[in-house]
Amino acid sequence: MNQNLTIFKDPETLADKVSDWLVELIANSTGNRFDLAISGGSTPKLLFRVLASKYPDSILWQKTHFWWVDERMVLPEEPESNYGVARELLFSKIRIPDRNIHRMRGEQDPCQEAEYYAQQIRDELDSYSGWPRFDLLLLGVGEDGHTASIFPDRMELLLSGSICEVAHHPVTGQSRITLTGSVINRAAKICFLVTGAGKAERLSEIFFGTEKASLLPAAYIKPVQGELSWFTDESAARLLP
Repeated sequence: MNQNLTIFKDPETLADKVSDWLVELIANSTGNRFDLAISGGSTPKLLFRVLASKYPDSILWQKTHFWWVDERMVLPEEPESNYGVARELLFSKIRIPDRNIHRMRGEQDPCQEAEYYAQQIRDELDSYSGWPRFDLLLLGVGEDGHTASIFPDRMELLLSGSICEVAHHPVTGQSRITLTGSVINRAAKICFLVTGAGKAERLSEIFFGTEKASLLPAAYIKPVQGELSWFTDESAARLLP
């Protein structure tokens, strides 16, 4: 596994530079499609806005297929919907075919939707060592160390034999669907976007491999055969050397 860390001045600079990196990555990819799984959160929102502003008419959107790392079980019109946010900030402003957007349907029964979404992934993605392989996953890290919707009280989801699982927020109990660690770690590239001082302690624990890191789902995201990139701002990286 190759791992690299890039630190930017602030979230806005990170979003701007990562947008260029992402477009270049898609442009240099071989084949007629690029399968990208995205997450929710404040940093992806910034990234979506920059992509929509800088690359609204890019021909690359014709080959880019958007998937989701996780989704809350809410209507797509709800502000908590990861799909709804991406639709508002990105998809409504770029030239992309509807067939390239593969959303997790938050309005459906979570167990049935987890199976349905897993089957879509099986049908459309190439496989690696028996698992579907995404070209790129964009992930975040919560202040509790969770990533995707794999929370510290559900560490078994990191090694699940399923592609998708139903998860629940440990505080609110809200139902979600998430990709499992088994699928995430088979991706060709994984990129963490981490901003804000509230993430600094978790990031330090993960990078130094402290005892506390063993309790953090994000610490177990290590591509089986791929590249892991960390893009952070100075606030999140303040405890790193």
